[in-house]
Amino acid sequence: MDPSGGCPHAANAWLLARGAVAPVVLPDEVAGMAVLGHEALKGFLAHPDVAKDARHFTELREGRIGAGWPLRTFATVHGMTTADGDDHRRLRALVSTAFTARRVRQLRPRIEELTATLLDGLAGAAEAGGGVADLRRQLPLPMGVIAELLGVEAEHQEALHDLSNQVVATDIRPEQAVAANRDLVSLLADIAASRAERPGDDLTSALIAARDEGGDRLSQEELIGTLVLMIVAGHETTLNLITNAVRALCGHRDQLDLVRAGKASWADAVEETLRWDAPVSYFPFRYPVRDLTVDGTVIPKGTPVLAGYSAAGRDPAVHGPDAELFDVTRPGRPGAVRHLSLGHGAHYCLGAPLARLEATIALERLFTRFPDLDLAVPETELPRHSSFVGNSVRALPVRI
Repeated sequence: MDPSGGCPHAANAWLLARGAVAPVVLPDEVAGMAVLGHEALKGFLAHPDVAKDARHFTELREGRIGAGWPLRTFATVHGMTTADGDDHRRLRALVSTAFTARRVRQLRPRIEELTATLLDGLAGAAEAGGGVADLRRQLPLPMGVIAELLGVEAEHQEALHDLSNQVVATDIRPEQAVAANRDLVSLLADIAASRAERPGDDLTSALIAARDEGGDRLSQEELIGTLVLMIVAGHETTLNLITNAVRALCGHRDQLDLVRAGKASWADAVEETLRWDAPVSYFPFRYPVRDLTVDGTVIPKGTPVLAGYSAAGRDPAVHGPDAELFDVTRPGRPGAVRHLSLGHGAHYCLGAPLARLEATIALERLFTRFPDLDLAVPETELPRHSSFVGNSVRALPVRI
């Protein structure tokens, strides 16, 4: 795996042509596997003999993974993404009430208000910049939404944005990885302490109450781990989704015209972006608890496995020979899962309804207010994320 990231799609196509499962070399020469094909990944994500708990990660358990390994947080953070069975259900239940369909619908007016304010800022930045502004920097809508849900003060949001970028980077030096994780945990611990002193109607206060009730509802490590997950998944991946959708629509003006003409919806554009350019390319980790054969390939027990969402989204075996085309009118197969970019099975993304709503509102309001918005530089010149986990660009200069 290229730790500097880059666009994954050419490599994905090359790998998919050779099979649905591929051996990969992770940073520091750690041996792993990636499941790439749509059907193979769908089965793997829901397989009863596949775990998320890092005690099943052989090399980590045996002490052969260093503290500065850039992917270590994904394996060791204490939260629902690294829990199985009853522990996973317990942790998921503690935050699920914040992401119900009813709760998400109630957030719509606030998301619309935040979007309007951010678009004012985008307009101001563009005016100051000769008509050009970095949309990714000026439209951090997901951070605003998740910060309000968690009760995070505005002054902490930029630091959380920067630290979450570092945590998901795969080309980071060991000492940088250790420092970024330490600083993120420290900042979130400070935020939690502040909410403990002044509890409010927010998710952090509710989690603290669960921790302080005693028993086995939530430990301090699980509290901080859950906040890490909420920030990284609630901000970074949704910002990637919005960024990728704007890139896709600007690069396919005919598809943008279809949406504007009412022949497809903004929600259709979001779903096609999730399929065509998934916000997460290769997500760490899952571990077979026994030697497991997936699509004819044996994945040995204890191997760290990447979920290849960006590859599965363009799998021609499922999406047809035109899988590489961005088509907002693409019909889904009856009864089939349109894409796996938000996961599948017990660990399906809890925040999926919120991410979809944020992206839909952001796209509609953005292109309505700035109908001539376009990329200010060619797609090939956009700086990519330094990660094979997140799939997007670091900056998105647009001309409005």
